[in-house]
Amino acid sequence: MTPSVRPAGQVDVTVAGGGPAGSVAALIMASAGYRVLLFDDGPHSIPRSGRTAFKIGESLPPAAHPLLRDLGLLDGFLAAGHPRSTGTYSAWGSEELRGHSHLFDPYGHGWHLDRLRFDAFLRDAAVAAGAELRRATVLEQLGSRLIVRERGSAAVTELHSRWTVDATGRRCVIGRRHGRRRRQDRLITAYAVFRDRHPAHPEGQEDVEARTLVEAAPHGWWYTTRIPAGRLVAYLTDRDLVEPSLRTPEGFWRDLARTGHVYHRLEGYDPASAPVPRWAPAHGLQLTPAAGPGWVAAGDAALAFDPLSSQGILTALLTGARAGQTVAACLADAGRTGAALATYTQFLEGIAAAYRRHHAYAYDQEQRWPSSPFWQRRRRVVKTVPGMA
Repeated sequence: MTPSVRPAGQVDVTVAGGGPAGSVAALIMASAGYRVLLFDDGPHSIPRSGRTAFKIGESLPPAAHPLLRDLGLLDGFLAAGHPRSTGTYSAWGSEELRGHSHLFDPYGHGWHLDRLRFDAFLRDAAVAAGAELRRATVLEQLGSRLIVRERGSAAVTELHSRWTVDATGRRCVIGRRHGRRRRQDRLITAYAVFRDRHPAHPEGQEDVEARTLVEAAPHGWWYTTRIPAGRLVAYLTDRDLVEPSLRTPEGFWRDLARTGHVYHRLEGYDPASAPVPRWAPAHGLQLTPAAGPGWVAAGDAALAFDPLSSQGILTALLTGARAGQTVAACLADAGRTGAALATYTQFLEGIAAAYRRHHAYAYDQEQRWPSSPFWQRRRRVVKTVPGMA
């Protein structure tokens, strides 16, 4: 249907958050002819020294291929030259390293994303479709009114929008005022990016291993992967199990050196150059409800996954696209609002249910440390909790 005539200056949709979910939602709705404001408070240009810039959340599986194609983004995405991911290696359930190749995946290989460039690519696509990009942060929603803080001046202003998409990630600025967020556990990640190998290394400077490696440990698990900025190494454990020394470069390297396969990937990297590890929440989250009259949540604001799933970015794209379609349907026909929101909610619950099954199965495969609190907690979730705790 043709969008209804709007009063001068009226905004149809505000999208809070310019990550993958928000940008794709804005792209969908702007393409449908609606006036869309896309709010993002991050930098809108990529530093020339791109090797020093990094944002965690770097895995895009092969299944993203048809979605990017349907969004009209595939050619531009492929032209950006994100490194291929040809599969994974894992030492999970035993010390033996097992491989999984994308060779026979119907969609081909996956990718190791340069997240800053990927996010900028999606924002640019939304703008090209007609969305208006604004450097500001949505602070609060009060009915149809939004309280916004401008990035440059820090001025706080108010605007009116018929619908709002909450794509503010784990902060869930709007959705948390409407629903309850169920946290799965206390998972947290410490991560660091190591630059090129030392020139004196016999294999030279280049590190070309294209597979992600996952390795279970007594109190959590590690993964490492090659990204455009260098080699990413991350340790996942529960917040209350973090040793203070892990917050220092020396302590992070010392714990890393206790691994087998992950440490081998760091051969040739200089321990003295180990960066200070960064920290980020990594627990699963689910917002219930994730939509209501005048608002929907997408991406991590609606569903956030344990990184073991490697599905976070794909889910952000999927939920962003579906959120955009849902709001566009509501704007086109207000009488369809209830049914459209119910369908969106069912869509999210289907994703969450599949995630819970796969998460429970994966953690139940590791039985080597029965007295470890980290693994005990996850076995207890597998056996007694049907949903997120």
